[in-house]
Amino acid sequence: MGFSTVSITCIAILLTYVYIRNRIRAHTSQIQQDAEAEKPGGRITDSASKPARLLRSKLVAALPHIVITPETRVAFEGAVNAYWDQKACEVVPSCVVQPRNVWELAKVVKVLRREFDLREKEDDDKERVGTPLFAVRAGGHSPVVGASSVDGGVLIDLALLKEVAPAQDGKTVAIGAGCKWIDVYKVLDDKAIAVAGGRNSAVGVAGLTLGGGLSFFSPRFGFVCSNMIEYELVLADGTITTASATRNPDLWRALKGGSNNFGIVTRFVARSFPCKHIWTGFLYLPSWQAQKVLAAFYDHVNKSVQSADEPALDENAAGPLVGFTYLQQLGIQAIAVNLAHTNPPEGKTWPACWQASGFSKLQRFWSTCTVRTVTSATDEMSVLNPPGRRQEFATTTVKNDAATLEAVHKVYRDTILVFRTQNIKKLSWTLGLQPLVSDWARTGDPNVLGLESMADDEPLVLVSFTVNWAVADDDEFVHSRTRRAVEQIDGFANEHGTSHPYRHLNYCASWQDPLAGYARHNKIFLQHVSRTVDPDGLFQTGCTGGFKLGL
Repeated sequence: MGFSTVSITCIAILLTYVYIRNRIRAHTSQIQQDAEAEKPGGRITDSASKPARLLRSKLVAALPHIVITPETRVAFEGAVNAYWDQKACEVVPSCVVQPRNVWELAKVVKVLRREFDLREKEDDDKERVGTPLFAVRAGGHSPVVGASSVDGGVLIDLALLKEVAPAQDGKTVAIGAGCKWIDVYKVLDDKAIAVAGGRNSAVGVAGLTLGGGLSFFSPRFGFVCSNMIEYELVLADGTITTASATRNPDLWRALKGGSNNFGIVTRFVARSFPCKHIWTGFLYLPSWQAQKVLAAFYDHVNKSVQSADEPALDENAAGPLVGFTYLQQLGIQAIAVNLAHTNPPEGKTWPACWQASGFSKLQRFWSTCTVRTVTSATDEMSVLNPPGRRQEFATTTVKNDAATLEAVHKVYRDTILVFRTQNIKKLSWTLGLQPLVSDWARTGDPNVLGLESMADDEPLVLVSFTVNWAVADDDEFVHSRTRRAVEQIDGFANEHGTSHPYRHLNYCASWQDPLAGYARHNKIFLQHVSRTVDPDGLFQTGCTGGFKLGL
């Protein structure tokens, strides 16, 4: 190849890099601008039913200073629109209750419990029985409609429960259920400590933790839920209690992945540990590197299967999180790979485990990998998918098998072809892959996720789809194509013996049943705990949203 040909090739690659980088940055900036411009305002009307209005009046009478009604338009609209997913902002409650402490929340629950009992007795009153009772919102980051929103019912908003209180010995942190992870990390970074928490700063502490939760620190400490030593919560009868390994131990374990089925958690106490900085960031790569990315992912995850001539996975190495993304408005595809190491190297070098991986050899547009605070690392995750757009998640789990990973990627590509036949405004379609190995699953306190018997020689891959778009008219098409993609992957995995029943609750769509994948004995255990602390089923039928126990 002559010098001129080499020069032209290099210039072409450089121009392509600059073009795609600028387009992606402009696309992200435009999403944020559009979300701000399109925020609804002045359009919410009070359409609550007669029973809902009556319940609202009872709450106002009991706790007038914490109930926000449609009459206080600005405050009410601000509370209703405080969701990440635009679909949730379109679900209008009768009122919003913002307790300032656990005692006020207990009073709210007692009012709701009396209303629940009344409706159970008056089952001939169809208007009263058919009206949703309440929902609970902590961070409000779920794309499942109804997970933390309620049409015509009472929205309990935990946003004011924002405590972040590290213990003097640096070993634990008390965290209010209204916190987002950014609230936690800003406090802890200043003290050079960390917790096993979420990787996206905009995600709420409560939802992620009650669903299991994965962290940059999961290779060392396990799931986020397995690092909570105590919970404070309000039960269905309004009782305030705590759950720990020594007090209400069954409830303590049930809360480690059991979602919102047992009460309203108001405070978490998490283990903490020294941490000043971590090494992390994204590699941005062209889509034609997909096969090499899949191979690098498979090879790295397969290192968890230890042998005499292969080193084990570095317990400080988190990831890789691989995202294949199609942006319909720009007509481009790209790949983003997040790598992390919680014991950062000196200078600007890569950690040894990532230097030795296939990812270090991939041609890339650019890299953001550097030594930084946990706040900075999680903020980078957050800006990639800002609020104000319509969102959808769905997930499945497969074994780390090269042919299955290729089939997963083919489903992603084939679905792009289907999307291209539709004019879906501002569609972003992302396939995510991340590892789940047995050491992580068995580290930390016992949970109910059903992974304790996971085979050492069969690491798993969490497969997820993240979709966002702009217009409500496209909702049904996006939902159906996302579901079809998951079903196609499950079909291939079932046929080839590479399927697994676990579904990571935090990534599930509304039509999925993650609790069914926790293993039968864990599902029975969760049902037993629910009957013990909530025998009348307030949180099974009175509380909308979440994934229920089938009682």
